[in-house]
Amino acid sequence: MASRPFWLCVLALAALVAWLAGLFVGGTSLPAGEVVRALIHPHAGGDAATIVWSLRAPRVALAAVVGAALAVAGFLLQGMLRNPLVDPFLTGVSAGAGAAIAVGVALGLAAPFLPALGFAAGLATALLVAALARRGTGIDAERLILAGVSLSALFSAIVALALTRLGRNGSDEILAWLAGSLAGRGWGELAWTAPYVAAGLLMAALAVPALNALRLGSNIARAVGVDVPRANWLLLGAATLLTASAVALSGIVGFVGLIVPHLARRIVGSDGRYALVASLFLGAALVPLADALSRSLFPPAEIPLGVLLAFVGVPTFLYLYLRPAGATRLWGT
Repeated sequence: MASRPFWLCVLALAALVAWLAGLFVGGTSLPAGEVVRALIHPHAGGDAATIVWSLRAPRVALAAVVGAALAVAGFLLQGMLRNPLVDPFLTGVSAGAGAAIAVGVALGLAAPFLPALGFAAGLATALLVAALARRGTGIDAERLILAGVSLSALFSAIVALALTRLGRNGSDEILAWLAGSLAGRGWGELAWTAPYVAAGLLMAALAVPALNALRLGSNIARAVGVDVPRANWLLLGAATLLTASAVALSGIVGFVGLIVPHLARRIVGSDGRYALVASLFLGAALVPLADALSRSLFPPAEIPLGVLLAFVGVPTFLYLYLRPAGATRLWGT
């Protein structure tokens, strides 16, 4: 597709527009002129500068990172498993993180430690799923799906038990995490997750040549010299790092990793060199826009980010999937 670079530039511009929108929109109404002055003079002081740089800017950055991470993770897993209905939470990362946080709240763990606990539990869950899905030196796709679904059901039961035992004491904190939100997050959370996100993106970039071969089938990939087991481990490791980082920042935010790769493939095709970048830009635009809406629809109250994306994501996905040509067009082949 000769227009792929053009579309990547358009998507990058769309992400920039979404970030700017997140800076101008919020629960507190600020004139556009004050926002512009605060952006130009960040150290000028005043309420506008505080709101823009201490509240809105970190949320826009966090939302962009969460969206990009989930979108890329979804693209990697859909390519690895050759299944357009796979999303990053299939590996049980979100369920494991949610269960660990529910137990942490039940045990009285301090709130600042909960994101780190969720991140560690998400990684541990992914490792367990990978161990259960291992066959020989590689990963069996069917086992991976079964292990992820089974463990997710188990962890959901643990969350339900924790909510039942806690009653009203602490249940709001667990529910907020499960619903997905960036409230209360700031530059500090972004700083400690950034290395993991960067590592995941680097691994994803390294895996693109193998991913392009794998989407044609394992036999063809082997025929062109791809070490399939090694490629699968690299793809799963990258997707796990990205998903765990996103969950640690925002809680459980669904549908981004499911829908965005479909949209990216529709725009630039299935070539991983372009579709991965397109997924990154689309995710980095979608979640900041959704977060801006969640803050501004019913101020000062916020709609949970995961809830808002579900309301938008389900109809969008059904439209994409049920329109003529169905799943074949979704896969972009």
